[in-house]
Amino acid sequence: MASFNKVILAGNLTRDPEKRVTPSGLTIVKLGLAVNRRFQTQSGEQKEEVTFVDIDAFGKPADIIAQYCQKGKGLLIEGRLRLDSWQDKTTGENRSKLGVVLENFQFLDSAGSGGGSGGSGGENRYESSSPPSRSAPPSAAPKRSAESNFPDDEDVPF
Repeated sequence: MASFNKVILAGNLTRDPEKRVTPSGLTIVKLGLAVNRRFQTQSGEQKEEVTFVDIDAFGKPADIIAQYCQKGKGLLIEGRLRLDSWQDKTTGENRSKLGVVLENFQFLDSAGSGGGSGGSGGENRYESSSPPSRSAPPSAAPKRSAESNFPDDEDVPF
């Protein structure tokens, strides 16, 4: 049977990104994303449901997120689900948590995207190669999306 593991989320950061750098130089950023869903109940009442998602980013996309994002920033995230399992040190119970590993992202409310034009001229999209798995070494360099019109990763306009 074939498998497919893809997640696409749009929301706002719930906290400032937490950046770490491994001894080998790989940047890892942990961030939280709040995704809202508005709906109407059968009785006609408007409700809002918020889902909080923990996301891990690696490499160049992690560097960019750490540099340009803070709590409240809007992001579109593409990634894959990952289940982390561990044993609680105090109780000895087995624990697990479902999270997202970032593969691509796009700023949703960057300074350059204002102005009311209907196009996607101000959108900034960053794509990484497969983020490292626990057993594989990190990939060397992220790929950039064909939609990216920046001449160099170092020249991120804001």
